[in-house]
Amino acid sequence: MRLRRTAAALASAVLALSACAPSVQQPPAPAQQADRPAKAAGLLKQTAEQMTRTWKSLRQLDDMPMYEMTYHGGYDAEAPLSPDELARDQDGWACSLFVRKTAKGLEYGRNFDWNPNPAMVVRADPPDGYASLSVVDVFYVLGDRDPADLTLPSDRRRLAHAVLAPFDGMNEKGLAIGLASTPTVELPPAAGKPTVSDLRIIRLVLDRAATVDEAVALMRRYTLDFGGGPQVHYLIADRTGRSVVVEYDKGGLNVVEDKILTNITMIGTQQSDRLADRRYRTLAEGLPTGASGMELLGRVAQGHTRWSIVYDLERLTADLVTIMRWERVHKLTLAGAT
Repeated sequence: MRLRRTAAALASAVLALSACAPSVQQPPAPAQQADRPAKAAGLLKQTAEQMTRTWKSLRQLDDMPMYEMTYHGGYDAEAPLSPDELARDQDGWACSLFVRKTAKGLEYGRNFDWNPNPAMVVRADPPDGYASLSVVDVFYVLGDRDPADLTLPSDRRRLAHAVLAPFDGMNEKGLAIGLASTPTVELPPAAGKPTVSDLRIIRLVLDRAATVDEAVALMRRYTLDFGGGPQVHYLIADRTGRSVVVEYDKGGLNVVEDKILTNITMIGTQQSDRLADRRYRTLAEGLPTGASGMELLGRVAQGHTRWSIVYDLERLTADLVTIMRWERVHKLTLAGAT
């Protein structure tokens, strides 16, 4: 109930903001602050103008609620996203993912199955990285704020941090990555490497990797911290059609060649072991058929599926459905909705 109140308040605030209600505290006009660095920027490296452009891009995509934001500016892609950072004035994810080549394009599909939280489509084009499109469960930046109020600069600033917490995404090079939970395994020791969260590594990959090999090499340079949450593994694919699962154990990072990912352990298993999992088997049987990517996601959707998205790694577009409303498809591109 608390989450529903938060979602309702967010929806109301977004609509009020878009209607320019008199009660909304408007940021200063961009023309008056174009190149002035933002005060207390923290992890988000934005000028005041970039802050304003980011906040003005916030809109409600549908009533799940799913939101949309275009992030303007830079950010520190490695520093942890702490409660203090989110408060600046200014856990088993049971998911299904697949990759396949079709006559219409190269598809990367995913269901995100989790708690009934608001979510957000985020577009980013960092000054030192690739442009990307991603989807975020915004509970992980909102926390238990009840309710979030988009008329407040502090809450709008908190939501801007969603750029640092993607759960899946695709970049301009046609590389896609997403996560799913996996049975508990022991992470390897840090061994002197920088430590980042399980979500931040997705941001780093989207920003800096153009191929599967580049993504894996980048991930090897970091130690992951699951922050007390579920252990996760990743499905990564690129425009060549290559795809791999990255999964960790106490020995380090492991690469498994596969095109499907659910919530089963991949390291040391055979195809027969994986086919014992219902969702894995359903996708394996469906990939060679003429079923659409969204239809395949429908076959493995669960009662708690929050969003289903099919990225086209060749055309750099995506179809997005929220809470299994298959008749309502949001058409997305890296530049904006179509």
